[in-house]
Amino acid sequence: MLLKNGSTGDDVKTLQTRLGLSADGIFGSGTEASVKTWQSQNGLTADGIVGDATWAQLFPASPSSTSSSSSSSTGFNLENLKGHVPDEVIAQIPAIPAITNALRLAHFLAQCAHESASFTVVYENLNYSADGLAATFPKYFPEPLNESYARNPAKIGARVYADRMGNGDEASGDGYTFRGRGYIQLTGKSNYAAFGKAVNEDTIANPDLAATRYPLASAGFFFDSVNLWTVCDGGSSDAVITAVTQKVNGGTNGLADRTQFFNTYYALLS
Repeated sequence: MLLKNGSTGDDVKTLQTRLGLSADGIFGSGTEASVKTWQSQNGLTADGIVGDATWAQLFPASPSSTSSSSSSSTGFNLENLKGHVPDEVIAQIPAIPAITNALRLAHFLAQCAHESASFTVVYENLNYSADGLAATFPKYFPEPLNESYARNPAKIGARVYADRMGNGDEASGDGYTFRGRGYIQLTGKSNYAAFGKAVNEDTIANPDLAATRYPLASAGFFFDSVNLWTVCDGGSSDAVITAVTQKVNGGTNGLADRTQFFNTYYALLS
């Protein structure tokens, strides 16, 4: 096995799927960068070349196979999620190193499913009416200011997120440029910069990557950044689900829905 920049074919597609990338079968610079990141995270020489050693760690259940196994070396079978989680989401799960057991995965997927309306929403909706602005962001849009911003997502985002999370002032437009994306809404220029370093991509120049290529990985990055995996390790009780929800949501909005998702996924994976 030897895959590197310039390689093409089904093995490259398998590799790209394993890394959570768009599987076009062409090993280009983006695939190379993702391989290097994965190698670095897994104690291998980060040369961006997939030889036998890298392939064996990528696909431990079947190191010589030309298609990735859905069986996880951590004791759960991703095949059990089929029909409950979209295939494209399942394909991205192995690229998140911190998911080492069924408990972590069930908590993670439950939060992602709720936040993204069952994995269908990857962009923050900022298309508010005047009344919606006054109710949701009263600090930023007191009447009658809300009237002049209503139904203008770019202006709304620029104002709401101005001068925080690494964004510039309202005039810079950073608030809208770095609005929420991904299954748990990566938000703010500084967070995009940090995430870009984690995946070795220029997410400042191309923030849409967080929605199109890395919707699940960006959610995993959030879990990493706020040490949520250790909270997940606390167990499957309602108290732990609530604690995870509070870290993600800042409160307990949608707790019943998140709990239902968790119980479904955990039963499938356990």
